[in-house]
Amino acid sequence: KRTYEVLNSELHDELPALHDSRILFLVTNMQTLFAAEECFHSETAKVYSELEGVVDKLAKEVQKGTLPRKTFPKPQPITNANPVITNSSPNSTLASPPKGEWTSSDEGKTNGFDKFKNGASTDNLPPGVLYKVKATYKYQAEDMDELQFEVGEIIDVIEYEDPEEQEEGWLMGCKDSTGQKGLFPANFTKPI
Repeated sequence: KRTYEVLNSELHDELPALHDSRILFLVTNMQTLFAAEECFHSETAKVYSELEGVVDKLAKEVQKGTLPRKTFPKPQPITNANPVITNSSPNSTLASPPKGEWTSSDEGKTNGFDKFKNGASTDNLPPGVLYKVKATYKYQAEDMDELQFEVGEIIDVIEYEDPEEQEEGWLMGCKDSTGQKGLFPANFTKPI
């Protein structure tokens, strides 16, 4: 019983000090956390303002028409019976196909779509079809919204559902054989 009383009196002396030091520990940790959060928000604000400046600069260049455009080489024909066009250079992807013979001037556009330089026949086309193209190269779809086709397949070129989504060098089409609809690179085809 004597040992119990000694331990009890020692605990009564040490527990309040231990409890008070716990509060100091929590306050110190919370101050460190809030200082880190403040630093994070100030750095984020700097990045945001820099990004806003870059976007404003790009918008001004686009309005002036001085934004530089990358040019890509035209794909070379493959003599294989079932050629597959792949782009193996590390700095480019099939999402940005090489520029071919399609024009990109405002005067060559019809409803937001580029016309082919040589022109395509628009006689006897179903409603909604701008013109028809024939695949000159095999194209392997890279994305769910892309159209995969073989050499020689006929594709109906149609308008984009949202013209804002149109990318230069890409067309929206529907395969004659299957009715499958999707995007495809314009320079893998020729008008018929």
